[in-house]
Amino acid sequence: MTVLVLVGPPGAGKTTVGTAVAARLGVAFRDTDQDIEAAAGKSIADIFVDDGEPCFRELERHAVAVALRDHNGVLALGGGAVLDADTREQLARHRVAYLSVGLADAAKRVGLARDRPVLALNPRAQLHQLLEARRPVYESVAAVTVSTDKRGVDEVVDEVMTHVG
Repeated sequence: MTVLVLVGPPGAGKTTVGTAVAARLGVAFRDTDQDIEAAAGKSIADIFVDDGEPCFRELERHAVAVALRDHNGVLALGGGAVLDADTREQLARHRVAYLSVGLADAAKRVGLARDRPVLALNPRAQLHQLLEARRPVYESVAAVTVSTDKRGVDEVVDEVMTHVG
């Protein structure tokens, strides 16, 4: 069974923190965004452009279900994975931590990059809207919220570890 699932918006540090938590626990780390890219044979940005968001969300739904079923370690989900009702239902059976991040830190970390399809048009405004809209969903699936704002990786990992046990 998955030891810990990390959820949160782009720029929260799910991959960085997840990799470090997995190393401390001596378990594998897995990122569903990487699973999707491997299965599709192209980047998430290219999936959005070539196939559209509905196709991406279906690939994501499948990747998350497989990872939750098969992975015995720390798992990071893509920022929008929690928007799917089936995914939220599956997460109820797992230990989930929400890595929260404010707009300023998220903007610095993602660099308002154009390779983030959900931020393509007006990156700062879209990131702000995304953070506000998804916060209640992240909180609803998580047993704990850990802020990553203005904190180093080790400090965040230490706090996450106190909740993993």
